[in-house]
Formats: sequence, C-alpha cells, structure tokens
Amino acid sequence: MDTFHEFKDNGAKHRYELAADGHLAILEYLISGNDIYLTHTEVPPALEGKGIGSELVGQALEDIKTKEMKIVPLCPFVAVYVKRHPEWNEFIREGFRIG
Repeated sequence: MDTFHEFKDNGAKHRYELAADGHLAILEYLISGNDIYLTHTEVPPALEGKGIGSELVGQALEDIKTKEMKIVPLCPFVAVYVKRHPEWNEFIREGFRIG
C-alpha cells in the first residue's frame, strides 16, 4: 500500500513540512540572501525508521535547487544526507565544508 505524503514549504514558519500517517516531520531553515541555512530536522517517533527524514530532506533540496539557492547544511541529519548524496555538493555554499 502506497502512502501519500504531503510536502510543503511553510515560509511563515521557516520550515519544510512532510505530513505522513497523521504526523508532521519538519526541516527548519533560515534564509540570508541567496543562502538557506538548514538548521534542524525533526521526525516524530511514530515515523522514525521509515525513511521520512530522508524523503523530507530530498524534497526540500529539490525545492531549494529550483529556487537557485545555496545550501548551508547546519543540521547533522542534512549534512549526513548530503555526504551520502554527492550530487548535491554543487549546491553547497562555497567555502562550507561538511566534516
């Protein structure tokens, strides 16, 4: 059974949201100029281990790409995601290094 996950950029709350199974996973951000600082990812316990965090980050990065912004992955979860998906390296803000 496929589950529909609703993704949106909630600009008023400075976060991306992914609704799944009656819960809400979020990725908070701050914007400065053309840079988007991805600061915190939160996945409710009921959704953990289901790939929701990765789905949320992947969709957020796709949205950021369309907006032609540069990514500053301050959130450890996002940093690991980008490290595992090197195709996103070209969208990292110049001078920012992922440990």
